[in-house]
Amino acid sequence: MAFDRFGRNINYLRISLTDKCNLRCVYCMPEDITFRPRAELLQDDEIDRLVHIFAALGFHKFRLTGGEPTVRANIVDIVGRIARTPGVETIAMTTNGLMLPQLAEPLAQAGLQRVNVSIDTINPEKFKKITRWGDVEDVWAGIEASERAGLGIKLNAVVVRNYNDKEDVVDLARLTFYHDWQVRFIEMMPFGDVADFQQAGVVSEEELRETISAALGPLSPVNEGALDGEASLYQLEGSMGTLGFISSVTQPFCASCTRARLTADGRLRLCLLREKEVNLLEPLRNGATDQELTDIILEGIWWKPWGHGLQQNVIPLNRVMSEIGG
Repeated sequence: MAFDRFGRNINYLRISLTDKCNLRCVYCMPEDITFRPRAELLQDDEIDRLVHIFAALGFHKFRLTGGEPTVRANIVDIVGRIARTPGVETIAMTTNGLMLPQLAEPLAQAGLQRVNVSIDTINPEKFKKITRWGDVEDVWAGIEASERAGLGIKLNAVVVRNYNDKEDVVDLARLTFYHDWQVRFIEMMPFGDVADFQQAGVVSEEELRETISAALGPLSPVNEGALDGEASLYQLEGSMGTLGFISSVTQPFCASCTRARLTADGRLRLCLLREKEVNLLEPLRNGATDQELTDIILEGIWWKPWGHGLQQNVIPLNRVMSEIGG
């Protein structure tokens, strides 16, 4: 088991497979971003080895992220090997959905269980504005393919003030009347070169709930308000699905955090909103044994910070979101 100094059992690893993406969302990365050379990123065998080490430490939930994970070569094989690793109970993926019409079925057969599809609006013009060149119909086709493949579905919407914080939020929430999905609204978090834009665009959970309830009716807490991972859940009367609110900025959930992140370039990041990282790629390529890597991981997790420092204006500047994996 891997515990930090606050007694939290860290058992959920988010693995960024690549920093590359086939979209350029305004809150995630600059349009002219330069991606890292492939040789600087974790290779397939290195991911396999680290997954086995983390699983032996009691990590049982794994989520594949990016950038956009479906642009990674051999993605189906990677999922299959992780799913077959002893100790792995859950494997999920966060994706923009563009490749799911082709990949949903083979990914499900390989062992993928759930997808979180990023869709910030169902309005075609606004979607293209937020993503800079995306087509929302392509994402919708990916969601439908995932449903046919039997994958569990959550929809993720990062809410940006003056972009999608009003009627778009209502349109997304309305989907839960007709689909057994969890539609999740995520507060924008400040990172790197786009931090100023992100801070100015934060829309609080309270404001979002007021917008939705004014249009669609009252929201009732689910599970007496207990968090589902990082999301507080609500339900509209008569709906099939649920609404989740992830409020990392205004209502942090640090006490219940069980996650760590492995960046595409092999750094163990202990908190999304803190810059401190542990380099695993260097010892991995310099011949470290599994036990030596285990010791490095355990030492890093022990010093996992309690939470972010946004209230003290401590903003992570060493990476943009696409380099971390969310």
